Amino acid sequence: MSTKPDSTPYPLGVSLREGAVNVAVHSETAEKVEVAVFDGPDGAERRVELSERTGHVFHGLVPDAGVGTRYGLRVHGEWEPGEGLRHNPAKLLLDPWARAVEGMWTLEEEDFGHLHADPEARNDTDNGASAPRAVVVDPAFDWGDDRAPRTPLADTVVYEVHVKGFTQQHPDVPEEIRGSYAGLAHPAAIEHLTSLGVTAVELLPVHQFVQDDHLVEKGLRNYWGYNSIGFFAPHNEYSSAGQGGEQVREFKEMVKALHAAGLEVILDVVYNHTAEGNHLGPTLSLKGIDNSAYYRLVEEEPENYFDTTGTGNSLNVSHPAALHLIMDSLRYWVTEMHVDGFRFDLATTLTRQGGDADVHSAFLSLCHQDPVLARVKLIAEPWDTAGYQVGGFPAAWSEWNGKFRDDVRDFWRGHGTLGDLTQRLTGSPDVYEASRRSPVCSVNFVTAHDGFTLADLTMYDEKHNDANGEDNNDGESDNRSWNCGAEGPTDDEEINHLRNRQRRNLLTTLLLSAGVPMILGGDELARSQGGNNNAYCQDSEISWFDWDAVDDDLLEYTRKLIALRRCTRALRSTVYRGDGRDGSADAVIALRADGEPMTDAEWQDANAKAFSLRFAAEGSASILLLVNAADNPVEFQVPDPDGKPWTLAMSSDPEQAVGAEVQTLLVRDYSTTVLLSE
Repeated sequence: MSTKPDSTPYPLGVSLREGAVNVAVHSETAEKVEVAVFDGPDGAERRVELSERTGHVFHGLVPDAGVGTRYGLRVHGEWEPGEGLRHNPAKLLLDPWARAVEGMWTLEEEDFGHLHADPEARNDTDNGASAPRAVVVDPAFDWGDDRAPRTPLADTVVYEVHVKGFTQQHPDVPEEIRGSYAGLAHPAAIEHLTSLGVTAVELLPVHQFVQDDHLVEKGLRNYWGYNSIGFFAPHNEYSSAGQGGEQVREFKEMVKALHAAGLEVILDVVYNHTAEGNHLGPTLSLKGIDNSAYYRLVEEEPENYFDTTGTGNSLNVSHPAALHLIMDSLRYWVTEMHVDGFRFDLATTLTRQGGDADVHSAFLSLCHQDPVLARVKLIAEPWDTAGYQVGGFPAAWSEWNGKFRDDVRDFWRGHGTLGDLTQRLTGSPDVYEASRRSPVCSVNFVTAHDGFTLADLTMYDEKHNDANGEDNNDGESDNRSWNCGAEGPTDDEEINHLRNRQRRNLLTTLLLSAGVPMILGGDELARSQGGNNNAYCQDSEISWFDWDAVDDDLLEYTRKLIALRRCTRALRSTVYRGDGRDGSADAVIALRADGEPMTDAEWQDANAKAFSLRFAAEGSASILLLVNAADNPVEFQVPDPDGKPWTLAMSSDPEQAVGAEVQTLLVRDYSTTVLLSE
C-alpha cells in the first residue's frame, strides 16, 4: 500500500509534508498553474504543475522541496484585459500566502504583464531571473512563556512608530541591528517605551511591500510602506538576520521581547489595496492569478479598476477569495506571530461591497464572529477617498477619531469652540453615545505619521515638502497660525516659550481625555521633520529619530502625563458620565472660569477661550483641568475639591504656582493647568 501523502486544497499556499510541500492556489479563471522552484546550485528553475483541482483550487505536491525552498507561481490562462483577464505565464508571481520573500522588485518593464507601448498587448518577456521569490519557512519557534499583555482599552496608550526610523540612529542600539525588528527589540529601545509609559506600539506597515518605481527614479523610497504585496510576510528590509526566512524568526523574537516588557504589538495593515496598481501597474501576484476575484473592476469596463484608495485599485471584499486571503492573514498574525491587534488603513474601503460603506458588510461580519480576532484590538481608519465614516463602525471596533485631531487643533490655535473641545475631552459622546458605543471606541490623536509632527505643527504655518520632488505640491496645506509668528509675539524667546506651551497643551489634552490616546512616536522628544508634512518618501534623516536632539523637558513632561493618566481612574472611564447633578460620584463637570455653569450660547461662542473641566470617579482622585486658550491671563475660581485640597499635578506653564488652599488661580495665556485632589 502506498504511503505517499495526498495533495489537499487547504490550507492555501505552502504547507510542509514529508519530503515535499503541498501547494494550493485559488483561481476561478486560470487554465493551468505551475510552481516554479529555484533550488539548483545554479539557481535554475524547475516547474511542477499543480495537477489536481478541487473546486477553484489548484493543488499538488512539489517533491524535494521544504524549508528554505525558493519558489514562485506561473499561471496560465487567457489574456483579455477587456474582460478582466490578465494571465501571463511569463511573469513569476508571488504566492499570496507566502510567509517570507527574498529580494525586491525593480519594476522594470519585464515585471509588467502588458507592454508599456500598448497596454492591451501581453508582454511575453520572462522576468523569472530577476523577480523576488517566496521562501518556504519553518513555522517552529520557541515562544517559551510568552503571554499577550491583554491591556484593557481603557488603560491603553498607543505609540505609533516606524520599525526602521525608531532605531536607525539610536546610539545605544548596535549598528548592525539598527532599523530592524531586532533593533526595536533591543533593551535600549524597549527601555524608552517602558519609561515613557506607553502600553502598545502601533507599527507602520510591516507586510512585505514594493518600492515605487517613480520614487526610486528620483532617489527616494517608499518609507511608510503603504504599498503591500505580501499579507503574510514580514517586510524583508527590516530584517538584520537575512531574507531567507530569518525575517520571520526575527519578527517573532521582537514580539516576544516586547511582550516580556508588557508592551502590546499592533500592526497597521493595508488590506484595502495592493502594490499592483491600476491597469497600467505591474503584474506581481493577484492580478495574474485571478484578477476579477481579488480586485474590484469597473462593472461596465472590466479592464479598469474601481478605486476608493487613491492607489489605483481596491480589493474585492465582496468576493470570497479576497475575504479568504484577508481573514487567513489576520488569523496568521495573531496565532503564529502573536500580535495583539490591527489598525486597518482606509478601513471604510473594506466595508464597500456594492459601492456604499456598509456596517453589515461581509468583512465586518466575519471579524465579529471569528474566535481568533474576538480577543484582539481592532482599530479602523474610518474613511477612504470616497467617504468619511467616523462613528460608523460596529461596537467591537475602535476608530481613529479624526474629529478629535481637528477640534483639538482648532481650539488651541483660536478657531474652535469650548463645546467641541469638551466633546473630545469626554470621549466624543456626540459621535459614539447614541449608538451605545463606549469612550474607548475613540482613538484620540493630534498628530500621526501623515502630517506634521507635534514640534513642526507649532513651528510651521506652511508645509516644506521640497525634498519630496513635487515642488511642495504634495501633502495637505495647513496655513493656520499658531500665534507663534506674525499674529503673535515677536520676541524670539517668548515665541519659543509659547511653542513649548502649545506642545504641552496638545499633549495634555490628548493624554487627559477620555478614550484611547495615541502618540506619534517622537513627539515626546520634539522630533522635527523640518516642516515636511508628507514624509512618506523620506527614508532619511528627515524621518528618522534624532536621538541627539531630544527635548528632555518635554520627554519628562510626557512621562508625567502618562503616569498621571495611569494612576487616575477618573480619566479612564469605559462609560459616558453625567454632569454630577444627579448626585453620582462618577461625573464630568464643566464650568466657566468664574465657577458658574456654561450657558448654551457660551458652548458655541468662538470667542470663549477659558473653562474648567473636572473628572471625578468614586474611589479615584479627581482631576481638574483649567484651560486657557486666550491671549491673556485668566483668573479661575477653583471649585471645592470635596476631599483633600487641590495640588498642582501638571501645567504647560512651567512658572505656574499653586498655594496650599487654592480658591482662585491665575492661568497665563495659552496654558493648561491640572490640579489633583485625592
